[in-house]
Parts: sequence; structure tokens; C-alpha cells
Amino acid sequence: MTSPPAPIPSRTQYVLEAIKHRILTGRLTPGQALVEVELAAQFGVSKTPVREALKTLAGTGLVVMNQYRGVTVRMVDADMAREVYDVRLLLEPEALRRVVLRGAPLDAARDALTRADAATDTAERSLANREFHRALYLPCGNPLLGRMLDQVRDQAALVSAVAWAADPSWRREAAEHRDILRLALDGDADGAASALHAHIASFVRRAFPEPRPEEGHP
Repeated sequence: MTSPPAPIPSRTQYVLEAIKHRILTGRLTPGQALVEVELAAQFGVSKTPVREALKTLAGTGLVVMNQYRGVTVRMVDADMAREVYDVRLLLEPEALRRVVLRGAPLDAARDALTRADAATDTAERSLANREFHRALYLPCGNPLLGRMLDQVRDQAALVSAVAWAADPSWRREAAEHRDILRLALDGDADGAASALHAHIASFVRRAFPEPRPEEGHP
């Protein structure tokens, strides 16, 4: 008796994760077209799971679906970056503060930091960086808060990938990560939250600085 074929949702999830990985590691760049028939051939599937995967990625903000241009990887500009990081600034430090106050374990954050330090390329480092931040907020005790941050983490990773391509600042960020984790492990909830807030704010300021007003204008 032969095994039944894998259901479409499984194939869709496989394609979804594969496309997301390529976007977040820079193999697919902002503005690049995503053609259903080409992706289907690459992954050895029909166009249906590709189409469903692209719809899901559009919902998370990683790709844009346009009636005339088709599907493209989302472009990253200063407005988009500040919008995403503003949400993180509002929610992520508070989530970490709650994690520390609850005494939740941070082994996953420590492991992700170790993987980031040992990474041999930007792709590995980017993925480990995402897991580090997620490990800091996920055990906050409020599943809704965790899901809200999950909804912006892919867009934040896309911003980071673009910023790192222009200015590889990961060494500085790695040092800040170690300070944040140290404060959290020491039980300093407010200190860890403040350090995380400063870390997030400084990144977006460096990568996407506010335009200076023209001389002679307020």
C-alpha cells in the first residue's frame, strides 16, 4: 500500500519557510520579483503551494503583491524601518522586564548568543540574532504580547539584513546583546529592559538616521 501524498498545507509550509529563509538571509533582495512558475520549478511543487506561501508572506509584510508588478520582496526604507522598530520599542523591553521578574529561564537566549558568536556568515548570524531576541520576549507570561512581537520579527529581520549589507555593525550589537543578557541573568529587570530599549533605538538611528533640517530652516 502506497503512502498518501503529502497534504498541500505541508508543501505550502515548506515553500513558505524556504522563501522566508532566502529573504532574511539576503539571497532574495528587496524589490526582487518572485515568479510563481519559477519558484514552483525550484522547489519541485505545483504553483498552488507557492501561491499560498506568497499570500502568507504578504500578510507578514515580507513581500508585496501588486496587480501590475506581481509579487516582489518588500522594499526597506526609513519610514518602514522606523515603523517596525517603533513597535519593538513599545513592546519588547516591557516583555523582557516581565521575563526577568517572572524568573523565566533564558537558556535559549544564551544558546542563540553562542550560535551568533560562532556564525561564519551573515545568514547564520542573522538567524541566530532573531532567535536571541525572540528568546528574550517569548517567556513573558502573556501569549498575546509574544504573538504581537512575532508578527513584526520577520520585518525587523529584513530591516537588519538591509542595514548590515550597507554597514556591518553586528560586532557592536553582539556586545550589546551580551550586556542585555547579563543584566537579565542578574535579575535586573529594569536595567535589562533599559539596555534593550537603548539597543533597539540606537540601531535604527544608525541605520536610518533622521534627515537633518536644511540650514536656515527650523
